[in-house]
Amino acid sequence: MKRFEAVIFDMDGVIFDSELLVIKCWQVVADKYEIKNIEDTCHKCLGLNKDATKELMLGVYGADFPYDEYKAEMSALFHEQAAGGKLPMKPGVTGLLQTLKKNGRKVALASSTRKAVVEQELRDAGILPYFDRVICGDMVKRSKPEPDIYLEACRQIHVMPEQAYAIEDSYNGIRSAHAARLHPIMVPDLAPVTEEMQELSDVILDSLTEVEKYLFL
Repeated sequence: MKRFEAVIFDMDGVIFDSELLVIKCWQVVADKYEIKNIEDTCHKCLGLNKDATKELMLGVYGADFPYDEYKAEMSALFHEQAAGGKLPMKPGVTGLLQTLKKNGRKVALASSTRKAVVEQELRDAGILPYFDRVICGDMVKRSKPEPDIYLEACRQIHVMPEQAYAIEDSYNGIRSAHAARLHPIMVPDLAPVTEEMQELSDVILDSLTEVEKYLFL
């Protein structure tokens, strides 16, 4: 069993199988308005908060790109398919959360998504009570890959970063957790493992079930 005080989760791509659906919804919008290379652009946005995502999109498509209009359309498509508990959870989520609480570990969330959306999705899935604190992209000044969100999560649950694991799927998330001096665990979703991710992560595992074994066996 590893010695640690807390685990801090990313949400999209770690707890929920949501990132592929986001990209599919963006693709519908892109096909309608003839936006090129939207899948590649979405991959670059993984782990970013809403402001950093908008900045990246405008950088790719130009300052006159009607991002807010297109984002609203994409979000409507996403929520139509995901709201009310329809968003599928990744295998092993509930088991890992239960084991963490059973063993007296603190649990937090560090998601770049807006707080209102995060809490609703966790509530719909029935897992919000497992989290001691939920820290979101609209609660910190700088987006991942900066360390702010992980440092704030550690502050709110009263643990030193060195005593916490972070579970992430995106490059920006791993960079953020590493910069904050947590112990990053990468569970890949859409982004393939790179040499940089191998260097920054404590370990790379295939699923949250494997994370549970890694932490407690």
